[in-house]
Amino acid sequence: MADTEAFGADLAGSLTVGDLVILDGPLGAGKTAVARGIGAGLGVTGRITSPTFIIARRHPAGHDDGFAMVHVDAYRLRGGDPDGGAGFVGSVLDDLDALDLDADLTTAVVVVEWGGGLAERLTEQHVLVRMRREPDSDVRTVEWSRQPG
Repeated sequence: MADTEAFGADLAGSLTVGDLVILDGPLGAGKTAVARGIGAGLGVTGRITSPTFIIARRHPAGHDDGFAMVHVDAYRLRGGDPDGGAGFVGSVLDDLDALDLDADLTTAVVVVEWGGGLAERLTEQHVLVRMRREPDSDVRTVEWSRQPG
């Protein structure tokens, strides 16, 4: 997990206010560990844990020249089904709108776990982090790129 967090901390060096980071990968791939690393790299305050039950958590900047991070877990918005189901998209988009994440993008980096196929519409460009975990080991593979919204 330390390497996964270190990747997040390195990625944080390329982020700025208004960036949307979508963490995509299966259960156990290390999405929360990457979010923890991003938070450490940004220097935000507060313990970074999966916000599954509260859906979104704001971590204030840890210093005057820093900025905040909003950590979102969209898994519950998908009804516990990472692939969604027939008719779920409209409801999830309504839930995302209710979180007012577009307003957060004016003051923070927004990191969304399980947000692939949903959160991209919040910005003209986003950072997509694709994660995989080898089934028979603890080896994780991470790729990231900037994508159009």
